[in-house]
Amino acid sequence: MPSIPSLPELTLTRPLVVAPMAGGPSTAQLAIAVAATGGFPFLAGGYLSAEALKAQVDAYTEATDAPAGVNLFVPDPAAQEIDEDVYLKYRHQIISKLKLDPQLLPEAPIYSDDAFNDKLNVTLSSSIPVISFTFGYPTAQVIDRVHQARRWVALNATSCAGIDAAVRHGADLLIVQGPDAGGHRASVPDADHFDASPSTGELLAYAARHHRVPVIAAGGIAGPHDVAELLAEGATAVQVGTLFLDAVEAGTKQTHRLGLRNLIDRDTVITRAFTGRPARAIRNQFTDALSDQAPDLYPQLHYLTSGIRKQADQQHNPEHLNLWAGTGFRNIQHLPAAEIVEHLLSASTLADHPQRLAGLRSSG
Repeated sequence: MPSIPSLPELTLTRPLVVAPMAGGPSTAQLAIAVAATGGFPFLAGGYLSAEALKAQVDAYTEATDAPAGVNLFVPDPAAQEIDEDVYLKYRHQIISKLKLDPQLLPEAPIYSDDAFNDKLNVTLSSSIPVISFTFGYPTAQVIDRVHQARRWVALNATSCAGIDAAVRHGADLLIVQGPDAGGHRASVPDADHFDASPSTGELLAYAARHHRVPVIAAGGIAGPHDVAELLAEGATAVQVGTLFLDAVEAGTKQTHRLGLRNLIDRDTVITRAFTGRPARAIRNQFTDALSDQAPDLYPQLHYLTSGIRKQADQQHNPEHLNLWAGTGFRNIQHLPAAEIVEHLLSASTLADHPQRLAGLRSSG
C-alpha cells in the first residue's frame, strides 16, 4: 500500500466557514466574496453535473488563490434496491393530500449516484485543497486517492459515534453538526444517528477529548455570540449556512428567500417529506401533510418531489417548497456576504487569529 504523503499546511485566515448549500444557494460568487474577507467557503457539488461543478470551481480559482472546499454527496449503491410499492404509496399520498397534478411526479423511481466519480475527478484536477463528503464515508480507495493528491478530507458527524467513525475513516478535518442545523442532516446510516444528537457544543467537547483532528463546529448558529462561544470552547472554526441563504451573492430561489423573510412566525421541523433524508425546514403545508408518511427512500424521493418544488418556486408558493433553514433563521439579513462575515465575527476576540493546520490524523 502506498504511503500517505504529508498534507500541505492549510491556513484559515479567519475562523468562519460558509457551509456548502446544495440546490442553488452555494455559488462561486458567494464563495469568492467570503474568501475576500478571509473566511473559508465551500462550494456545493451536490445535485450539480460535473460540468456545472467545474464551471464553479474554475470561476473560483480564476478569481482568487484563497483556499476553499468542495462538498460531494457519497452515493449508497444499496439504495438502488427499493420496495416500489412503498414509493408508489407515498406518491399517491402526495397527490391526494395536496391535490397535485400526477404528471408532476414520476411513476418510476429514479436513482442516481450524483455523478460522484466525475465530480471527484473535477475537484482533484483543480487546486481546491479540501474535499468534504456528506451522507456517507468514501471508500478507502477514494480516501487514499484524495490523500495521494495531498488534499484534506473533511467528514461530517452528528453524534459522538459519528465522530469516532469519521476519524476511523480518515478524516483530516471534522465538521460536527448540531441538531439545530438547517437543511439535510449530515448523518450516515448505521453509523451516525441524527435522532440522538447532542448539541454542537457537546459534540465539539467530545471530539476535543478523544481526537486530535481539527474541528469545525456547525449547526443552528444564530449570530455572533454563538460564533464567539464555540470558538472560545476550542473550535478551529465555526461553519454557518442558514445566515447566508439571503446573502446578495447566494443563488437561493426567490420563493425560498421570501419564505425566510415572511414566515418568521413558524417553527422549523425535521422532515423526510421532500427527499427521504431527514432535513430541517420551515413548517409548511407540505411538511404538515407528509412528514409522518415519508419513507426512508433517498434519492428516489428527491427526484419524486423535484417537479413539485420547481413548480412551487415558479408559482411563488412557499407551502410546497423545501424551505431549508436552521433554527436561527429569524436572524437572516439580506446583505452582501462580506458584511455577514464581519457581523458574525464581531463578538469574538479570536476573529483575526489565523489558524495554520498541519494535518494531524491520529486519534488519542
